[in-house]
Amino acid sequence: MNQVALVGRITKDPILRRLSEGRMQTSFVLAVNRKFKNQHGEVEADFILCTAWGKTAENTAKHCGKGSLIGVGGRIQSRTYEREDRSRVFVTEVIGEEIRFLSTKRRSSENLYDEPESNVQQQSSESNSEQENVKSKFHLPQEEKDGLPIY
Repeated sequence: MNQVALVGRITKDPILRRLSEGRMQTSFVLAVNRKFKNQHGEVEADFILCTAWGKTAENTAKHCGKGSLIGVGGRIQSRTYEREDRSRVFVTEVIGEEIRFLSTKRRSSENLYDEPESNVQQQSSESNSEQENVKSKFHLPQEEKDGLPIY
């Protein structure tokens, strides 16, 4: 049996991709808080790569932005590919077959097809202080530290 159910917050606006066969796809990282606290009394989070296809991908990219709380039901899938330097990369991801929008946040860009680098959100000083407070409560991987909204 291969079934997964997760509830967490999206770390960046999902980007919709139209593949050469005409299929729609989006990938996003879901921050899922652990049930327990670490030795310092802090809640840690796991960052899980998720992929959605077709109408599910379109709806997720359209209605969910960075910080949206969603439920993902699906399955785990593993794959490998080879880089140009001949090194092999192993990827494990959740294929989201059902996604529930629990508390959505606005996207930083209305364009669903933007590249992730251009989705830089302009923030007020109030939201900056809120994000600093959030960042101080979690131990995060370096690439996810900038403005991750977990509450």
